[in-house]
Amino acid sequence: MILSKVRDPRLVTIRRGGTLTDADHHLLALWAAACAEHVLGLFESVEPQDPRPREAIEGARAWVRGEVGMMQARAAGGHAMGAARGLRGPARHAAYAAGQAGAVAHVAAHELGAAAYAIKAAQAAAPAGESAAATRLECQWQREQLPEAIRELVLDDQRLRNDICWSVFDC
Repeated sequence: MILSKVRDPRLVTIRRGGTLTDADHHLLALWAAACAEHVLGLFESVEPQDPRPREAIEGARAWVRGEVGMMQARAAGGHAMGAARGLRGPARHAAYAAGQAGAVAHVAAHELGAAAYAIKAAQAAAPAGESAAATRLECQWQREQLPEAIRELVLDDQRLRNDICWSVFDC
């Protein structure tokens, strides 16, 4: 589980009683898509004919552009998670990262799921004895991609949910 039992109002849109603006929600979706895309090759190298994770990432971006609705982006995310079934290791984690990125349109807090699964994918793909370094590098790369407008929100979210995200944000 990567979602907290109690929702952080900073990750709930204003129209639903939280404090998250649409602009910041869009930035979270784009960041999650970037995190998932960074490891997408780990899935596509195993399942090159399965477009579902890539479609989820593109669905998140299309939602930001207003080209698809929330339900369509979320559904694409669910299909990407379905692509993970039956897989193990880096490919499975990469598909889950894409699925989480697609789900950000529905629940902004899935942004951290995309990042955490991407780190798990990089960690699982690392050669023996190098998983800690791969974890650190992927986490640092993700942080470098953070837009300034959401940087503090995401870093605080990582601090608050690190324990339920396999402690992958200790970088």
